[in-house]
This record gives sequence, structure tokens and C-alpha cells, in this order.
Amino acid sequence: MTGALEYEFFQRALAAGLLAAVASGIVGTFVVARRMASISGGLAHAAFGGIGLGYLAGFPPMAGALAFGLLSALGIGAAELKMRQGLDTLIAMVWAVGMALGIVFASLAPGATPDLLSYLFGNILFVPSAYLWFTAALDVFLLLVVWRLYRPLQAVVFDEEFSWVAGVPVATLFLLLLGLTAVTVVVLIRVVGVILVIALLTIPAAIARHWVGGLDRMMFLATAVGGVCITAGLFASYGLSASIGLDIPTGPFIILLAAGLYGLSSVVRYLARGRQTP
Repeated sequence: MTGALEYEFFQRALAAGLLAAVASGIVGTFVVARRMASISGGLAHAAFGGIGLGYLAGFPPMAGALAFGLLSALGIGAAELKMRQGLDTLIAMVWAVGMALGIVFASLAPGATPDLLSYLFGNILFVPSAYLWFTAALDVFLLLVVWRLYRPLQAVVFDEEFSWVAGVPVATLFLLLLGLTAVTVVVLIRVVGVILVIALLTIPAAIARHWVGGLDRMMFLATAVGGVCITAGLFASYGLSASIGLDIPTGPFIILLAAGLYGLSSVVRYLARGRQTP
């Protein structure tokens, strides 16, 4: 399987996956700790509407996904801050409408029907070089945000009411967090697709939460877990295709590996806690 590293497209895919794991580990930790997985799922599917609009209007689909994701993030964030409850219906509507708009826009696009499966389930083996630069810039920006705003973000995630009382700009930080989630979701779409992006955003962080406490350690371990799953998924998918001709899409394979690792982590943690119980 190491022969895969001889190919430039595989080297680019591996670099893209590892860079995406950093963004996923950082943002996924906030998503899991803040318990807003449903919001990130809504953003992922809302971004699909921008992909379809890109095909229809003739601009890059990922630019449309980014615009739709950010606008949806701001809308959901404003509703969360004002309504404080009852967001499940709104998130479900954003989730469904985004997918519906994406399909309608793509079907109306002139010329050949676009291949939407690559956006639904990911296409990491064919990421362009520009993707690497964009993902690297996002990683650097995320690290800077965490470095500068770690304590206020930690306060907002774990004790929002106290943060309001203490004068922390909760609304601004919450909208910032949603915006970063939207951008990260768009980045991960190229790795595992719209349908599976919520899993890659949450499973590594959920595994990390089994074993460490504190946002900083969770981010580090979630990044490592995501990197291992993406790397193993790439090599395993290539190996099965090269050796026995079993062509399994890389994105779903990565998620299945992550889910299996989560199940194993849960069992080991349960057994370990059982031994510690008198």
C-alpha cells in the first residue's frame, strides 16, 4: 500500500486529509462540548444549496457552499440568541431546504448534469492544490483564534450564563464559533461529502472526550484521531482497490473506520471504568 505514495494525487489527498483533520479536531471539539452537532449538520446541508447555485450561475460551487454556509450560520446563530429554544424546527428546515435547493439548482444548470455524488460523499483523491493552501490558512487562523480567545471561548462553551454575567461578549463569540464551523464544514465536504461531514466533525472529538478533559487536550487528541482515521481510510481504500479490485469510496470508508474506533473506545472506557468501581 505504500506504493500509493508514489502518485502525486495520493500525496495531495493525504496532505489535504491531514490538514482537514486539524480543522476538524479544533472545531469539532467546540461542537461536541457545546452540544451543537445538529446545528453543524444543518450548516453542512445548507451549504449544498450553494453548490447547486454555483453550477447554475457559473461560479465555483465551493464558493457558493461557503456563502450559503456562512449565511445559514449567522441566521441560525441570531435565532439561537433571540429565541433561546425551539430551534430544532428551524435547523430541520435549513437542513432540508439546503438539500432541496442544491438539487433544484443543479438540475436547472445548463449543459451536462453535474456529478453531485462527489459532493454528497466526498472526493478527496481529486482535491486541487488550491484546496491545500485554503485549508492550511484555515488551520493557522483557527490556531490563532484559539490562542487569543481560548479562555472566553471556554467560558462560553461550558458556562454561558456565567459568561453573560461576567461581561464576556457571548453573542459575538457564539457567532464567531458558528462562522468557523461553517467554514470548516465546507472544507470537510471535499473529504467526506455533505452527508457524512457531521460524523467527521463530531466522532474524533467524541472519542477524545472519552479519555481527556479540557478543551486544549481534546483538540489535540481529536486532531490525532481524525488524522489516523483519514490516513488509514486513504490507504485501506487504495489497498482494497489495487489488490482485489474492490472500489470503495474513500469518504464513507473513513467514516466507517472512525465509527468503529468510537465503538472500540466506548467499550474500552466502559470496561476500564468498571474495574475502577468498588
